[in-house]
Amino acid sequence: MNKTELVETVAEKAGLSKKDSEKALAAIIDTIVNSLAKGEKVQLVGFGTFETRVHKERTNINPQTKEKQVIPETTVPAFKPGKAFKDAVK
Repeated sequence: MNKTELVETVAEKAGLSKKDSEKALAAIIDTIVNSLAKGEKVQLVGFGTFETRVHKERTNINPQTKEKQVIPETTVPAFKPGKAFKDAVK
C-alpha cells in the first residue's frame, strides 16, 4: 500500500474527503517527525512507539584498502510495534 492508497482508505473509513484525509495524514507524519527531531517519543497505545536510538561511534575497516575509518555517532529513528499490533499481524 502506498501513500495514495492509504489516503483513499482513510477517507473511506473515516467518511472524509480525500483532500481532508491527506491533510490529516500529512499532519500526523509531520508531528511524529518533529517530535522525534526534538528527542521525544511518540507512543500510540495498541500500535507502537516511535523513538530515536543512538548508534555509537565505531571503527570500520575498508576491505579494499585495509584503511581504518571512524564512523561517527548517529541518531536514527526507530519503531517498536505494540503487542496488539504484533498479535494482529500474526
